[in-house]
Amino acid sequence: QLQLAESGGGLVQPGGTLSLSCSGAGHTFDWYAIGWFRQAPGKEREAVSCISISNQSTDFLESVKGRVTISRDNAKSTAFLRMTSLKPEDSGIYYCTADYGKPCWHLQRGGGTWGQGTQVTVPS
Repeated sequence: QLQLAESGGGLVQPGGTLSLSCSGAGHTFDWYAIGWFRQAPGKEREAVSCISISNQSTDFLESVKGRVTISRDNAKSTAFLRMTSLKPEDSGIYYCTADYGKPCWHLQRGGGTWGQGTQVTVPS
C-alpha cells in the first residue's frame, strides 16, 4: 500500500501561486494514478486534477481549469500540483490520493489511498 504525504500548503495571497507536493512511500509509485482533491469547510470533497500512470493529466474541476498543472516525478516518488491566480474560494484542505493501476476516471470516484491533507488558505 502506497503511503502519501502532502506538503506545501499554507497561506497564499489572492492572485498568488500554490505549489503542493505529494510524496509516496512503501510501494512502486509508478503503478499509481495520482490525484488531488480538496475540501472546503462545510462542503464535500471534490476532485481537482489527476495524472495517470502514463503521465496524462485530467482536470476535473471547472473552476481551476487553465490555472492548474499536475505533474509527477516517478524517480522521486513525488507528484506536484501547481495552481495560479488563487482566489479565496480555493481555500480548503488539499488531499493527495493514489489509485493502484487505475485510470483517472476511477481515481475521481475517491476509492484510492489518501494522504492526511494540507491546509491552504487564501484570505479574502
